[in-house]
Amino acid sequence: MQTLNAITPLRARLKSWRLAGQSIGFVPTMGNLHAGHLTLVQLAQDRADRVVVSVFVNPTQFGPAEDFAGYPRTLEEDKRLLVAEGVDILFAPTVADMYDDGDAHTAKIEVPGLSDILCGAVRPGHFSGVATVVAKLFNIVQPDLAVFGEKDFQQLLVIRKLSADLNFPIEILGAPIGREADGLAYSSRNRYLTDSERATAPLLRKILSDVGESLRAGRHDYQVLQRNAIEALAAAGFKPDYLEIREASDLRLPGPDSEDLVVLAAAYLGKARLIDNIRLNRR
Repeated sequence: MQTLNAITPLRARLKSWRLAGQSIGFVPTMGNLHAGHLTLVQLAQDRADRVVVSVFVNPTQFGPAEDFAGYPRTLEEDKRLLVAEGVDILFAPTVADMYDDGDAHTAKIEVPGLSDILCGAVRPGHFSGVATVVAKLFNIVQPDLAVFGEKDFQQLLVIRKLSADLNFPIEILGAPIGREADGLAYSSRNRYLTDSERATAPLLRKILSDVGESLRAGRHDYQVLQRNAIEALAAAGFKPDYLEIREASDLRLPGPDSEDLVVLAAAYLGKARLIDNIRLNRR
């Protein structure tokens, strides 16, 4: 595996692959890799001749009081995992490489409609930071396909809309949520959990699943289901940001006849902000 930090040599290497007729898969990450990330890499490898993984902790998607400074940075361990997976290139730029005029002065991309609800409502500016850095990475790598995890379901829809609106010729693949044996979704922020919090954390998925079962049984009193689930999270020790039932296609509020649904939640447990979702079709 080749590790590159600068854009120019990365582009030169990618050009040689294209001239050889090889397809390129891309997996953007913020590092601190875990088993969930590796499933994204494996999907890219199944679908492309060459795979590039980026590791970049993007400052523009963190709010002023969020954990940018303390976000886990484990580049050497990330390299070891990616070598074992047979990744071709690790692209690990610095903030100066990505924002050479400073991140406060860079052009920004907005994806209206999808960016100011749910996580976007409680993290103002977050999805502008995500959209901007993903667009920059797409322009740098110019992959044939890119893989994102379905755990960040809202982010996945934002990126699909971004790619369609800006005419990126890139196939956006969503990878199923990877989970621990007890159901907790893999996350780099799980390491913030204390032992007692880690024992509680799988309840997030259970409560989401309970809502899903109610929906499959035909209930459509969405506000009641949401309120009861939020109360259950709070009683278990979580501090919920939201738990909502939405249309899976575009995160609109559902109607009584809606069939393709997603139940999404974000909640703090101690210092860790956990997100998760379940998707269901009631047909």
